[in-house]
Amino acid sequence: MCEHKKIEQKNQYSNMPTLQFKGKNIIWNHHLAIPYHTLDEIKELDFSAPKVKDNGNLIIEGDNLIALKALLPIYTGKIDCICIDPPYNTGNEGWVYNDKVNSPLINEWIGKAVGLDDLTRHDKWLCMMAPRLKLLQELLSDKGSIFISIDDNEDHKLRMIMDEIFGEQNFVAVFIRRRRKTQANLAKNIAPVHEYAVCYCKNIESFDANKIPYSEEFIKKTFSNPDKDPKGPYQTGPLARPENSSNKEYTLIMPNGREIKAKWSCSQETFNKYVEEKRLVIPRNGEGMPRIKIYQSELEGQIPNTWWDDVATNDEASKEIEELFGTNAAFTFPKPTGLIKKILQLASNKNSIILDSFSGSGTTGHAVLDLNKEDGGNRKFILVQMTEETDKEPEKNICKDVTRERIKRAIEKYDYKSGFKYLRVGIPLDAESMLDGKLPTYQQFAKYVYYLCTGENLADTKAINEKKYFVGIHGNAIIYLVYKQNYEELTRLALNLTLAEQIKKDYPKKKVIVYAPACFLDEEYLEENQIQFVSIPYNLFQRNN
Repeated sequence: MCEHKKIEQKNQYSNMPTLQFKGKNIIWNHHLAIPYHTLDEIKELDFSAPKVKDNGNLIIEGDNLIALKALLPIYTGKIDCICIDPPYNTGNEGWVYNDKVNSPLINEWIGKAVGLDDLTRHDKWLCMMAPRLKLLQELLSDKGSIFISIDDNEDHKLRMIMDEIFGEQNFVAVFIRRRRKTQANLAKNIAPVHEYAVCYCKNIESFDANKIPYSEEFIKKTFSNPDKDPKGPYQTGPLARPENSSNKEYTLIMPNGREIKAKWSCSQETFNKYVEEKRLVIPRNGEGMPRIKIYQSELEGQIPNTWWDDVATNDEASKEIEELFGTNAAFTFPKPTGLIKKILQLASNKNSIILDSFSGSGTTGHAVLDLNKEDGGNRKFILVQMTEETDKEPEKNICKDVTRERIKRAIEKYDYKSGFKYLRVGIPLDAESMLDGKLPTYQQFAKYVYYLCTGENLADTKAINEKKYFVGIHGNAIIYLVYKQNYEELTRLALNLTLAEQIKKDYPKKKVIVYAPACFLDEEYLEENQIQFVSIPYNLFQRNN
């Protein structure tokens, strides 16, 4: 999109209504204050099918706000599809607001379950969702999309905050899903048997949904071939438009010479072509209004309006849990894999990375594995889930005991040729932590330094060379990091003449940026040799532009 069009589009939506809620001014940029953290591999919790590597799939244990920020240096702009199932905020879920924001108002909320009688429950939900949605928006690729499961409690507020964060122009659709086929009719008014999947994309100009074939049931119900047309089954559609249509009114001549004046969707020339192709149907022995044959073969790969009619229900989701765990009590209110597979068929390709930051029982990961087996794809999943431990249940770990366990059992039971790495949110990568001696590995720190220096991900991580302190190349700039994961060694490291001369030899007449704890070279030497020194950790967090 040209720059002036971007500006016009921005202006077009800059005056749209915004949603106001308690705490908004405090949390709106909270995601910027969250420090980057390491993601530490817990090797004993990794798992793969026999003779199969992990395939790039990740299960991450920890707070999803921190985990999403930690994913930015590697996955910004790389996620094609996000599926999340956040708390519906029914007042009966017992979810707890736990974001540590420097505010007396929000500090009062921390650690308290959000109940139906909580007058600020909608404010708390929006304060929880906003920073996460902002990070998710950054992670999406330019052609990517996000699907958020929700019900009537927060659907209207979700739409408004999504309009603000993703842009009203990037709204795609709200899909309605029947979550159960039966109902007990115990509701006071109308039984709530539906919920929604709210879909937005990163950039409506780039988003292009896949076309999905009709189901056999839909084909049988919709298409027929009573006249044995050699082109196969078809349905018919009208050629005349309604009277209130903006189409121009004129007269068409039928094959039998009859003239009909109406607002038509085609010209006489096109109409004659339809006659010649024998794709015209005129009911009542040629006396009715003409209709055009729409062949199934032409529509194969469209997205039918009834796309969600045959999506699996929550009852089927419970059965899936029971098949793997022997009881459906292992996790309450799971989503069915059929739902997520439909989403992935619509909004991913065979090599997409799929993210679920409210992964719960791991349905998204299971759906990715199942669809890969079905169509030979190589999609990868990233699942993020908290432990949900409490004072009463200090050993509780939903991520390890449910999310991970489900994916492991699914791989074993259904013979998925796949695996995953299990990561845990580690230490913060900030100056305070580093000064306290909490140090990341060289690889972790190098990727992070590259991202902060350039605002982009390091594509070739294999090129990182700890012995030479080499990180990577960005444009005409060469990036180095003088660092060791040992505090005693770190205090003795510096950008010195020996290293500088080696850098000059390896990259003559190139601009070089060196992150190091200290520098033993004078300003004149650095300037003469196009070397920029950045002290760590004090100046580490000022992005180099």
